[in-house]
Amino acid sequence: MQRLAIIGGTGLLNMATGQPFADAGLEVLTTDSFEVETPYGKVPLKSFQLQHGSEQKTLVFLQRHHNAGKPNKPPHNIDHHANIWALKNANMDAVLSVCSVGCIVEDFPPGRVGLANQYIDFTGQTTTFHDDEAEFTSVTVPFDVDMNNALEAVLRENQGLEDERLLFTYWLAQGPQFETAAEVLAIEKLGGHVVGMTMPREAKLCREVELPYSALLIGSNWAAGKEPGDASADLSHEAVSAEANRRLGPVWSCITSLLTQ
Repeated sequence: MQRLAIIGGTGLLNMATGQPFADAGLEVLTTDSFEVETPYGKVPLKSFQLQHGSEQKTLVFLQRHHNAGKPNKPPHNIDHHANIWALKNANMDAVLSVCSVGCIVEDFPPGRVGLANQYIDFTGQTTTFHDDEAEFTSVTVPFDVDMNNALEAVLRENQGLEDERLLFTYWLAQGPQFETAAEVLAIEKLGGHVVGMTMPREAKLCREVELPYSALLIGSNWAAGKEPGDASADLSHEAVSAEANRRLGPVWSCITSLLTQ
């Protein structure tokens, strides 16, 4: 892959030094930070020009929660239209989204990294580029199958997993509050394996503009009511973010594997 876009948090960008690239045989030639004007607002991007053998590669990083120079925009206020428009018009070959999620099912515990292969969005919030004229997009298979297959192999090797399930259904919660224990129980009964507040809106828009998209899921915490031995345990955003940032090794392996294919 020649031009790969990453959507993620600040912890991932802070790791983007020479070492993860060097370990994969990628040389950093230049880096650049700039803003892209879109019909929906400005989007800050960071670009890495990389050398792999005789080929040059481009990695573009988009901080999902960018907020006038800060990484703290609430999930319900993220302008996904601006973000995806910027990446599409930067001529990216594909988008890899990195998401921290609450773990619901027992076979996806906190600390594991998996992939989304379906999502459920019952928030009732419309996310589309087609507000003026009706256009209906199929999302039967919402994530890029080839990317998911390649990434699943990397995650199995990196985490020492063999037959364990690594493909999961992401339930989109409206937020910004975490879910109640009763909501998580209902989500599980309806087929949700993990829960988060952002990713499917990106997936929908990428599908509309035919931009291949995959989503890495970092299990950062047990969802409400699922903490072993303490079903009433409170959730902390700071603790969730810290755990997600500790699991970025497998994520970088996925990123560099796509760039060196």
